Amino acid sequence: MISITNLSFHFGARAMYDEANLHIKPGDKIGLIGANGTGKSTLLRIITGEYQPDGGSISMAKDCSIGFLNQDLLSYQTEDSILHVVMQAFQRALDVHDEMEKVLHEMETNYRDELVEQLGELQEEYERLDGFTLQARAEELLEGLGFPTAELQNPLSSFSGGWRMRVMLAKLLLQKPSLLLLDEPTNHLDLPSIKWIEEYLERYEGAYVIVSHDRYFLDNTVDITVEVANSKLNVYAGNYSFFLEEKSLRNEIQKGAFENQQAKIRQTERFIERFKAKASKAKQVQSRVKALAKVDLIDDVVDENAKVNFKFTFDTPSGRNLIMLEEMSKSYGDKVIFKNSEATLERGQKIAFIGANGKGKSTLLRIINGSEPFDGKRTLGHNVRSTFFAQHQLEALRLENNLLEELQQTGTARSEMELRGILGCFLFSSDDVFKKIKVLSGGEKSRVALAKTLLSNANFLLLDEPTNHLDMVSVNILIQALQQYQGTFLVISHDRFFVEQIANTIWFIEDHQLKEYPGTYEEYEYWLEERAKNAASLPVSESKKPEKTAVVVAEKKPVVPDLQKSIAKVEVEITDLEKKKLELENRMADPLVFSDYNKLQTSQQEYEKIVASLADATKRWEALLDS
Repeated sequence: MISITNLSFHFGARAMYDEANLHIKPGDKIGLIGANGTGKSTLLRIITGEYQPDGGSISMAKDCSIGFLNQDLLSYQTEDSILHVVMQAFQRALDVHDEMEKVLHEMETNYRDELVEQLGELQEEYERLDGFTLQARAEELLEGLGFPTAELQNPLSSFSGGWRMRVMLAKLLLQKPSLLLLDEPTNHLDLPSIKWIEEYLERYEGAYVIVSHDRYFLDNTVDITVEVANSKLNVYAGNYSFFLEEKSLRNEIQKGAFENQQAKIRQTERFIERFKAKASKAKQVQSRVKALAKVDLIDDVVDENAKVNFKFTFDTPSGRNLIMLEEMSKSYGDKVIFKNSEATLERGQKIAFIGANGKGKSTLLRIINGSEPFDGKRTLGHNVRSTFFAQHQLEALRLENNLLEELQQTGTARSEMELRGILGCFLFSSDDVFKKIKVLSGGEKSRVALAKTLLSNANFLLLDEPTNHLDMVSVNILIQALQQYQGTFLVISHDRFFVEQIANTIWFIEDHQLKEYPGTYEEYEYWLEERAKNAASLPVSESKKPEKTAVVVAEKKPVVPDLQKSIAKVEVEITDLEKKKLELENRMADPLVFSDYNKLQTSQQEYEKIVASLADATKRWEALLDS
């Protein structure tokens, strides 16, 4: 489908790619990985033709269509509803629908045989384009990405950047290009939406290339991993976990080859040094000098698993209870966030707060921080010293400071050498510490802000989406820092790998109540699945009973659904709908109906509803067969 051969591309004097090669075949599911700044997004723009390579070639099949999701789409604004924006993916079908409306309108006052024929052709094309089910598909996709049904008619301009990006993603997915290019698609998705998009991509028939730093997302969506490193594209025939194992094996082989070559070079150099003054050995010495000059040097393996070897400490430990919230209620207008809820944070808890966006996670962090008013009581424990990290704090960095100056202004008593060590832990080495804040990328600013947070001498950390804009190496650094942190923290994150590594308690919101699961994320996911199975096996009256406590792990109970009965019921429904569809088609073909505009319009509206219902029933039938 696309063949990249000997690609070369430079930014100034820096070679982003040097004779790099990659072949993308139909149906390939590729994850493009690498550290920030290695050229992942650049490669996507080269594929789309936005950037022109300095050398090499890119050949593309004639029938290859490309859909590109990138961060620039955040700037798109319109007063059209989000449903209308997404429906633009079906532009031809919309045009045909408009033409049908015009013909029907003209037939009201000027009924002619040629109009009847034209309408019939338009209806055939509209059905061929699945026009009768398009709105239902668009609504399903938007709702899967987290939009409530009531908001589908709201204008795009009324949504924040992250939600606008979801709209553009929905539009792109509905267009079904033969090649999808997705640049950090999970950056603006909450956990339920990430899981939903994973399931959608699993069914996607075309090829796609995903740039992402989310390990779980890559494991669940790709079967080929391409690493951008040393200006090359290195291909691994598996998901991210496979890549880690395979790269480890390749590194062992490369390390062995490097050490063997270095040993041979040292041996040759010793021979040259020993015999260079002897005339009898002059020919042999010259031969080895020439051979040494022609050696194709093997690179040593670079250790990309940065280690945090600096201990982040605080002077004063907190009391047993850090924060107590009682009878907590919070609303924004008619939207209820919390209702008579309560929570207690205890010393040593490592809490990950998860769930869908818009449910109140950031609101709760601000309540705990004391910066958000609410109804209820907030009690601060003994000797609690807290610090709050959120993405907007990147704007509070002093742009004219260099990195050392920025850390020194936290009020820390640490020496310059200690601060250099801390910056080294966050991947800033040697002269990097003298860079101005204003020249840093978003990911680099996040690392500086996180270093400041951990330097604050606080025994309680509040972290709102700290992994945003961080590459995998940087996320690993943050994981290590939090694992060895001796205080208490509360983290909001949608990165499942990150949460699994750092949390011993999970918080979530349910029925306007803050609830707690006392375990890891993996254990929480298992408990959630078991609870859903148990609820499905109970009578309706039992399944609606409230839990006594949010921390009780559901018992395992066998689930034996009457699957065959459900399938048979849906099959009867499909048969009835197909019969009604055929009857309506015959009715609309009747000249008496064609000649009556009102009858024809009524029949067509009824037909559209039947087709949409049939598509829904068929989907449910297929899901039952797969279960």
